[in-house]
Amino acid sequence: MNISVLRRLLVPAVLLPLLTAVGCSSADSAAGSGARASVPTPDAAAAKACRKLRTELPEHVDGLSRNDPAPKSELTAGWGDPAIILRCGVPRPAALDDPKTDSVEVDGVDWAIEHKDGAPYLLSTTLRIAYVEVTIPASRAGNGLSPLTDFAKPVAATIPKGIAEG
Repeated sequence: MNISVLRRLLVPAVLLPLLTAVGCSSADSAAGSGARASVPTPDAAAAKACRKLRTELPEHVDGLSRNDPAPKSELTAGWGDPAIILRCGVPRPAALDDPKTDSVEVDGVDWAIEHKDGAPYLLSTTLRIAYVEVTIPASRAGNGLSPLTDFAKPVAATIPKGIAEG
């Protein structure tokens, strides 16, 4: 793991207690979110794995309540407001072709990391038969990439290792 990945993981961990001390709340209401996510169109094998993943997704991610985006789909899920969004069955991320793309392994699941200052974190699984994408809004990055720990077990259990088609 290179130093820039460590910096991205450790700096938010140091800032978390400060944010908590000034009154940030990790408990969000599922009502009233305007979160939207485009629905992927995976092949049949990836769609089947994604439907299994949906049944295993947690009710809370990083302390945030489930808050699925519109339009409703078996291939998307969300938590909090602004929402952390998961989309399953997305096309192969272009970042996987860039050797400079940072990555991290969390509990047996490998993720490519895309991030520009002020923009959301875009994280994509690698070496799985379906690509799973997680978007963490910049305002939610105070806990670093900790939401990935909530996704690791369900992804590992339902999206087999392999190479995704497409």
